[in-house]
Amino acid sequence: MIELMEFLYPEKWLSKASTGERIASELRMRIISGLIESGATLSENKLAADFNVSRSPVREAIKILASENMIRLERMGAVVIGLTEKEISELYDVRLLIETFVFERLVAMDTNELVNDLHKRLEIMEIAIKYHDADEFSYQDVLFHETIIRTSQHSYILMIWNNLKPVMESLILLSMRVRFNEKYEDFTRILNNHKLYIEAINQKDRNLMIESLHKNFDDVQGQVDDLWRSQQVLTKGVVQENE
Repeated sequence: MIELMEFLYPEKWLSKASTGERIASELRMRIISGLIESGATLSENKLAADFNVSRSPVREAIKILASENMIRLERMGAVVIGLTEKEISELYDVRLLIETFVFERLVAMDTNELVNDLHKRLEIMEIAIKYHDADEFSYQDVLFHETIIRTSQHSYILMIWNNLKPVMESLILLSMRVRFNEKYEDFTRILNNHKLYIEAINQKDRNLMIESLHKNFDDVQGQVDDLWRSQQVLTKGVVQENE
């Protein structure tokens, strides 16, 4: 049973997780936050002692992190790779690609139920801000976007999202914890942008969606317009502006 460490990863997010997944979630957070530095070697025996578990769930955790390229398996142990700024930027590029593609799918769908669900998420996010609950806000933020993606009913897009989600939610959680402490006023902008997301989906307005993507990813060096145009080329049924 894991009980010896003070966790960075929220316990309430792990209700359905195996012990190995719990360990992976915590190690991922510690690697991304820099508490476990790039180049460090992770020992199965040491981790088992730290988490007060057998080596079996530790092996599961190491396998998960290796599949995410967070660590590299070597004879002497698992060597931490971590995330570079370039890789973080690429993660957000993938999010942009997913969300622009999904929006084009939603244009042809009935989104009334989705819009109602998103408003509910937004209300919970507002309450989390009021009570300075960074963990709950981050959880709802991730779920807000996941709800949009799931509504598109595209199994392979969902598979990509599920692969991206563990690292992405850790990045969001760490970022939001800092913002609650240092940039609390920024949450007015964040909430307004999520409202813009909902309005774009409700009206099926591409210009509003482009605007919301610009604002949502304003901390990331990404080319929203270029990504958007690439998705319009790839998505069936989208009328090009020059036609």
